[in-house]
Amino acid sequence: MIYFVSDIHLGCVDKEQSLRAERAFCRWLDSVGGDAEAIYLLGDVFDFWFEYRRVVPQGFVRVLGRLAELSDRGVKVVLYTGNHDMWCRDYLTRECGIRVEYRPKVEVIAGRKVHLAHGDNLNVKGKPMLKLMNAIFRSGLLRWMFRWLIHPDFAMWLGHKFSGSSRKSHGNEQLSVSALDFLVEYAEKHHAKNSDVATYIFGHMHIPHRHVEDGMEVLFLSDWDKSEATYIAMDAENIALKSFPID
Repeated sequence: MIYFVSDIHLGCVDKEQSLRAERAFCRWLDSVGGDAEAIYLLGDVFDFWFEYRRVVPQGFVRVLGRLAELSDRGVKVVLYTGNHDMWCRDYLTRECGIRVEYRPKVEVIAGRKVHLAHGDNLNVKGKPMLKLMNAIFRSGLLRWMFRWLIHPDFAMWLGHKFSGSSRKSHGNEQLSVSALDFLVEYAEKHHAKNSDVATYIFGHMHIPHRHVEDGMEVLFLSDWDKSEATYIAMDAENIALKSFPID
């Protein structure tokens, strides 16, 4: 079985919620680990992640240990970075055996072509400020300055403060399924040029949903701060949205 999950936001400003999500995510990893061939983490696993050459954020030992154990057992673990954890380097690969992808990608999974991405920075044409912010935070120069000009303690504080503000603002919005339209539109345009790609999976918006139209389907994952989380289970015959209780 192949599994997809996203938006756990480990290390968020709300320490109680972070620990709640971490424990629940560990239980989920334990529950799917028995038959998992691969686990795809579609971004924002961490609320903020930044790697110095020899320094990484504290915490998440329960999750990192389980992911390393799964990888050691032969389960393929893949992280597609999101807007909260885009500044990964090679630590997760070296220490946990996680393959890290930094851009959207089409992979052949269980015999079908699947387009995978977190969902940020897609179809942002017509949103100049969002496009500018995405370009800034993906800047190699900014990453270099952050690494060499800011002490790690202050850098982590600053990163968590910005991530927390962004997440709080996002969470306070009363979003409906229509908020997913920009990613559905992206999928439609991509599918029009790549008709052999019929399945698209995104995180980012925290709204679990399945959009189906002729020749394609778009699936969206949830976050992990409500009463249950939504993940995807897939094999050669079926792909389904499933729920997992947080408490």
